[in-house]
Amino acid sequence: MRTTNPGSPHIRGRRARIGSAAVGAAALIVTGLGTAAHASADTAATGHKVTAKAIAAQVAQAHVRYEKACGATPKKGYAACDALRVTGGTTAFMEKQAALKGIAPKTLSPKASSDSPTGYGPSDIQSAYGLADAASAAGSGETVAIVDAYDDPNAEADLATYRSYYGLPDCTTDNGCFTKVGQTGSTTSLPSADSGWAGEISLDLDMVSATCPNCNILLVEAKSASDANLGTAVNEAVKLGAKFVSNSYGGPESSSDTTYDTKYYNHPGVAITASAGDEGYGAEYPAASRYVTAVGGTALKTSSDSRGWTESVWNTSSTEGTGSGCSAYDAKPGWQTDRGCAKRMIADVSAVADPATGVSVYDTYGSGGTGWNTYGGTSASAPLIASVYALAGTPGSSDYPARYPYNAAGTSALNDVTSGSNGSCSTSYFCTAGSGYDGPTGWGTPQGTSAFGAS
Repeated sequence: MRTTNPGSPHIRGRRARIGSAAVGAAALIVTGLGTAAHASADTAATGHKVTAKAIAAQVAQAHVRYEKACGATPKKGYAACDALRVTGGTTAFMEKQAALKGIAPKTLSPKASSDSPTGYGPSDIQSAYGLADAASAAGSGETVAIVDAYDDPNAEADLATYRSYYGLPDCTTDNGCFTKVGQTGSTTSLPSADSGWAGEISLDLDMVSATCPNCNILLVEAKSASDANLGTAVNEAVKLGAKFVSNSYGGPESSSDTTYDTKYYNHPGVAITASAGDEGYGAEYPAASRYVTAVGGTALKTSSDSRGWTESVWNTSSTEGTGSGCSAYDAKPGWQTDRGCAKRMIADVSAVADPATGVSVYDTYGSGGTGWNTYGGTSASAPLIASVYALAGTPGSSDYPARYPYNAAGTSALNDVTSGSNGSCSTSYFCTAGSGYDGPTGWGTPQGTSAFGAS
């Protein structure tokens, strides 16, 4: 059954300005293709010369519609995935491609699937976050676990299509790279299938692949989206040896959260990430757990500066954007020193999540759009950051890796995100970006891996 809210998708407008990088380099970066040959062929085929100003003017027209993959805000004791599937409009990626080729941009259909990518791919992600060298050389032998609810029957096949298209190494059950189990560790006793969560699973698997192509991937499927079952799946992932565990889901905070912390998320020596949420300012769990790295979301656009990219807080409306906030229940970890929140503050770091600057995902299960889709939400940023931890190497056995970015705070190892807001709040940094730490983006986004490894 599909858990997506059947109501009409909301129309969301996003403007993305792309400045001048060298046009030849931009063609390689923004295509998101796994090899330079794809990008070069696209550009050469048109013979079209275009200025950075013209590209920026076209990209500024990007706008999308999207829907929640896993339905409305869950009831107490349950979580929803933080994945948003673009259902129509024109992404910034599509506008950029059209400008480079000198053609009118295509528009996504209501089901939004296509025969080629419409969002950012591995080369974009690796370029934006300074990961290209690490992605090529590191990650071998490391396992990133993805925890989600329900089964995606097409997970391995869809993963193979994504990785083949982008020229990434095979990751299959047969070669030992990919493993899918239920929350008890069984490879045969799996939960019932769900098309909304299947989209989430595809998003997670593709983000690990894009960020850490040499990593092994363990998919642990909880039998339902209850906090208890998802937490049990986290424990199973750690039991099976994963040192990096991504959780792209969340729900309302409750007084039970501190108990869940002890039972499910307190795993020294394991980097556990959790999405900060997609409903704008406000805290959700398990991002509020003191033991996880809470991951916020940004809008990611190309730029003419030395980095080649720029980011701001992802915010579409007062109720749609990255989550952030001061927990009502969880104690503040010792490495958090902001003074406005006496308890756990969300987020710690961030990465791309805006659907209008979303990522390419291949998914074929369910009644929604099947094939290539664009996804956003902090479900994109959580597995991305878990994979950056994996590129940085195995955490110290007694460490809580959520501490690591704080050790690098204010250094060039993190891109400080200083613009944007995700809502209204009485304490400015809870919802508004600024120099240094802020709620929506934490200490910023990765620039290489050094902020995510044991020092």
